[in-house]
Parts: sequence; C-alpha cells; structure tokens
Amino acid sequence: MRAMVQISYGPPDVIVLQEIAKPSPNSKELLIRIQATTVGPSNCAFRKGDPFMIKLLYGLSKPKFEIGGTEFAGVVEAVGKEVQHFKPGDRILGMSVKNFGTYAEYMCISEDSPLALIPDGLTFEEAVGICDGGTTALTFLRDQAKLRKRQKVLINGASGAVGIYAVQLAKFFGAEVTGVCSRLNESLVRNAGADFVIDYTREDFTKSDKAYDIVFDAVGKRSFMECKRVLKSAGMYLTTEPRLSTLIQMMWTSLFKGKRAIFATAGLMQNKANLKFLMELTNNGTLKAVIDRRFPLECLPDAHKYVETERKKGNVIIQI
Repeated sequence: MRAMVQISYGPPDVIVLQEIAKPSPNSKELLIRIQATTVGPSNCAFRKGDPFMIKLLYGLSKPKFEIGGTEFAGVVEAVGKEVQHFKPGDRILGMSVKNFGTYAEYMCISEDSPLALIPDGLTFEEAVGICDGGTTALTFLRDQAKLRKRQKVLINGASGAVGIYAVQLAKFFGAEVTGVCSRLNESLVRNAGADFVIDYTREDFTKSDKAYDIVFDAVGKRSFMECKRVLKSAGMYLTTEPRLSTLIQMMWTSLFKGKRAIFATAGLMQNKANLKFLMELTNNGTLKAVIDRRFPLECLPDAHKYVETERKKGNVIIQI
C-alpha cells in the first residue's frame, strides 16, 4: 500500500511517499480502507517535534510512529474474529490518538478506539472534517467549561478548524458567541452562528470593555494573563496550546475561586459517544463541515506548508 512516511523531525519535506506492506487486523481490530484524513496545526507540531514535550512523549531523536495522522474516515474492509460492533462495508470515522497512522491507504485499529458510523448522506470528507475540529471544541466547551445557556463566549481563531466548530457548538448550547478572526473571514464566522465578530487586525479583544464567561483561544495565540482582564469574576480561559506557563497557571488557579486557566489533551479524551453525538448533530443540520482545501495523499507536504501559513479556514482534507 502507499503511505506517507516520516523517519525524522523537520520541515514538511521529511514526509515521503513509500510503498509498504498492507497491515492485517488481529482478533480485536478492524482493517480500514481510508478515504479521507486531515492536516492541522497539531500534525505540523508532531512533524517538527515542537514543543519539546512531543519529543519526550513520542521519541527524542526521531518519531516513534513513522506514519502520522489522527482522524480518518473510510470503509471497513475486514474485521478480527472477536470484533462485535462493526462489519465489512461499514462507513466509519474515528481517531487513532495513540498510534497515529492515518496518512496511508490502509490502517488497523482496535474496536475499542473512538469510532462511529457515518450517517447516510454525509461524505467521508465532511465526516472527518467534523471529527477534526469538532471533537476538540466539544471537549473544551461542554466537558471542561460546562458551557450553559446565555453565557457569553469569545472564541479566538473562530475561522479555524477548532474555532469554526466551537462557534457552532456554542450556539447549539445556547451561548452568546463572539468570534475573533480577520475581516476576510467575518461572513464565514457569522454564518456559523456568531452573534458578534471582532476583526483582530483592527481591534484587540483583550482591551475590550466587555466581559466574558469563557474565552476560548482555539489557536493558542493569547495568554491567560492577556485575556484575564476580559473574563468575568469566575470566568474561564481555555487554550489548545500546551505552554508550560499555561500549565502552571492552570494548577495555580485551580487552588482558588475566581478566574481559571484550562488546558486539556482533547485528543486523548475522545470516545465513541463523542463521535456519535457529533454525527447526530451533523445529520440533523446543527453542525456543518467547513472545508478549505483538499490535497491528494502524495501532496501531504504541501498540505503541511499551507497549514503553516495560518491562513486556512476550517479543515484541510487529505484525499486517499
């Protein structure tokens, strides 16, 4: 099978196309013929090994897993003899958060992994796009912040893969939503449900007179200390960026009442129920996939380069 392989940390061109052996499932695994996967900032971070925490967890001198990629959508081609809930031919999406491996034509994954059936009428690309940003947004807003009706939420990076689904989910949960993005993406963010939009090139939201229950920095660009002044007295600052300073602030603010900083390893917190919930919201029209660009598998390095321009809107999809 074809796979994009990375044997060292570095720029996008360290990922190269190779022919490798097609895997076979063990008794509790599914063999997936992958149709679509995604590229986002986290994939670029793992490729570079930056921040250094990545190398501590996934290999100091070279990547522990040579085939990257986390989210996927595809078709079950074969199942192990002990698999109970899926069968060949099922259209499926999922996340391989422990071993990666989605940048290939086939992969094997345990039935116990975060997996869900794709509803009829939803494309592989739409499903994997929702899976990419939607799972992170859901974990932060519903599970970490306990978002409630009529709360005021500001989402920094509202046009990105996490931010655009955070806007949609926050509206679903009944919040008042302010999105921060460039002027070029204002209509996209408004169409996703934002009540207010701030153009970050013209206005610094951290200097606003408005206070929010939640500030969700979906792109990891603003610190807790910068956002603290626009948080209500018991407000929460959420970030997708695992800075050491944020982790220290998270531990410190958890000891007292008042404003809090929160970071979560959202990928490791996913499960079947989350994916099923997101697919139900997509099937009934509450969530809509936002896809910016598509690249074939062999152009994965080009997809990484595009993501690193920080100009993408919603998802970047790899077609396989």
